[in-house]
Amino acid sequence: MTSPYHLPAGKAADGPYTVHVSPETAGWGHSHLRVLDLSAGGSHTFDTRDSEWIVLPLAGACTVTVDDDSGAHTFDLAGRTGVFDAVSDFAYVPRDARATVSSAAGGRFALTGARCTRRLPARYGPASEVPVELRGTGSCSRQVNNFAAADVFECDRLIAVEVITPGGNWSSFPPHKHDEHRAGEESVLEEIYYFEFAAHDGVPGLGYQRVSPSGQGRNTDVLAEVRDGDVVLVPDGWHGPSMAVPGHHMYYLNVMAGPDPERAWLISDHPDHAWIRGTWPARPVDARLPLYTAPSS
Repeated sequence: MTSPYHLPAGKAADGPYTVHVSPETAGWGHSHLRVLDLSAGGSHTFDTRDSEWIVLPLAGACTVTVDDDSGAHTFDLAGRTGVFDAVSDFAYVPRDARATVSSAAGGRFALTGARCTRRLPARYGPASEVPVELRGTGSCSRQVNNFAAADVFECDRLIAVEVITPGGNWSSFPPHKHDEHRAGEESVLEEIYYFEFAAHDGVPGLGYQRVSPSGQGRNTDVLAEVRDGDVVLVPDGWHGPSMAVPGHHMYYLNVMAGPDPERAWLISDHPDHAWIRGTWPARPVDARLPLYTAPSS
């Protein structure tokens, strides 16, 4: 089953970006994702315009230079070998600025973005300050790197986290949604999933992603086999599970933003599956987690 909300690797490529999702291409109002591959000695400059951005190394190190009306700022990001190896540091780039990402050795870098109103200062986010959360237990165990969670790092609209699901486990479960504004209970957030998988003996990994309609005109419906570099768009609906096949760990980067006055991740669980959270305290966390923790400062 094909879906306009599942973008296989290469389908969302544009110019220098292997992934380029914008409000215009997604048909929504706020969330962006770009993935930039740089060869050794390469660089790329972009204007932030009406959006705030976080530059997050997926593989490799880089330098981010930001020019805005407060002057020039330079952030050296140590990065990491890959998403299954370590937490990464990152750089926040405000709206109405120009940024250059350069890499001496080359690498792959995510640019997570959101249309916003406030102009916050350019900043460095150290890896040592990224909270690493273990969420769920048993076969629902996963690791969440909360580098730009709503209660962790200040942005105007942008929320972004990384999730690692051990092979054979289910994450984004129970299925949940955030497509209605209900004060204190649920947020309206557009969401992007970007996937990578751990290979085994040179064999690439894969997984599956489900999004189902939540009713009242919210009809997003996806059942996708996802592989390295794939993207799934979630404008609305119950999303989950995200299923990692046995033998291959699954990584996804979540990018969220929306129109609500409060920047918050407030979700509603699917009523048919919400009970599963009540089983977690009786089960141990998967012993394979955490794959890694944040480095000491």
